[in-house]
Amino acid sequence: MITFKDVAYCYTGEEENIFSDVNFSLEAGSYHFLTGPSGSGKTSLINLLNLASLPTHGSITMMGQELSNITRKQMADLRKKIGVVFQDFRLISHLSTFDNVALPLRIQKRDKTEIEHNVTELLEWVGLGEFKDKNPENLSGGQQQRIAIARAIISQPKLLLADEPTGNLDDEIGFRLMNLFEQLNRMGTTIVIATHNPAIIKRFKHPCLRFENATIIQSSKNEKIRDVL
Repeated sequence: MITFKDVAYCYTGEEENIFSDVNFSLEAGSYHFLTGPSGSGKTSLINLLNLASLPTHGSITMMGQELSNITRKQMADLRKKIGVVFQDFRLISHLSTFDNVALPLRIQKRDKTEIEHNVTELLEWVGLGEFKDKNPENLSGGQQQRIAIARAIISQPKLLLADEPTGNLDDEIGFRLMNLFEQLNRMGTTIVIATHNPAIIKRFKHPCLRFENATIIQSSKNEKIRDVL
């Protein structure tokens, strides 16, 4: 699904890399947590995986495509297969909860009846059914986060990326949404979740990609949890 080879990244105009010599491979259908101290590069790595940025050095291959050699159309087609939950949500303020979640399906030109059924069902599942006609700006941070998560998973993407997806949620809702990610993974979606939450990592016991000394250490599923936090 994804291979990073000798990848380095720095912000435009900066000389010092945020991280360098990053090498790892993720199998299709795998599930990894992305861990490390604040500022270590987790969000930047999510941006590379989301195709929002390109590496300063090295190569990334995703779904059989080497990113430095693909056309704009191929890049756009890849992005349609990726769902992302951003830390700042990036909801469209003038659209309702329903329309924010329905957006990926409308871009894919799905049938209207299918959109109505799938979006309504998912909003009920994440506890937002009664707010489907509300705009995000009239909802709480936790509710907005659930909209962002629902929008990211509604089209059952091949790759799901989430940057601290439970950060504004209470434990009950957070674990419920993590169980939703588990279901999506069992259906074949590859998942990468950046998190600081040790309770989630201990409970769900997936392998970790851990930032250490500006590079990535890839753990196995059987590695002791204390060694990856």
